[in-house]
Amino acid sequence: MDTNTLVAIVVQVIAGVIGGQAIGVAFKQAAMGQLTKILGGAVGGVGGAWILGHLLGGGAVDTAAATAAAGGLGSTLNLQNIIGGAGGGAILTGIIGAVMNAMKK
Repeated sequence: MDTNTLVAIVVQVIAGVIGGQAIGVAFKQAAMGQLTKILGGAVGGVGGAWILGHLLGGGAVDTAAATAAAGGLGSTLNLQNIIGGAGGGAILTGIIGAVMNAMKK
């Protein structure tokens, strides 16, 4: 596995966890534990970045120029990984919270 691929997945997981935690704070009525928010955010982060990458055509960012600009991390620190990761993590965590609340009733 390429180092850039591994770093991209780590960025997606971190962004997803942040998105999951944010949605968990925003919707206090969703009684979820920390582990649920972390796992939902991490899985949603990777999935959201993957979906966004395919919607944008996979190569929407000039990785060579971005890598040179960011000192080697430009291809991993792009909007696809950060926004897709945070959005996917928030969406999946919100869905999990809604399902958990529906199961309680």
